[in-house]
Amino acid sequence: MIRVALPLQLRELARLEGDLEVDVPPPASVRAVLDEIERRYPSLLGTIRDEATGQRRAFLRFFVCNEDWSMESPDAPLPAAVASGVEPLLIVGAVSGG
Repeated sequence: MIRVALPLQLRELARLEGDLEVDVPPPASVRAVLDEIERRYPSLLGTIRDEATGQRRAFLRFFVCNEDWSMESPDAPLPAAVASGVEPLLIVGAVSGG
């Protein structure tokens, strides 16, 4: 079971409290996790990645084991710590300011 931490706005849109858990077949990848999230929560379709291109939305970042995975291939296998649910896959909203 993979734990996924979503930003508050996306949790509210999907009517979730706390982290969500998804089960994907090995080898688990960001693409497989997002496919399962969008299947289970259709209200999130198009919010994390563009529906037409499948690309990550520019204002979101993916973190895996304290590393920014936003530019990694979405098909790269997730580390064992994330795939086993020990560490979460973090989806974080970008912060800007000036």
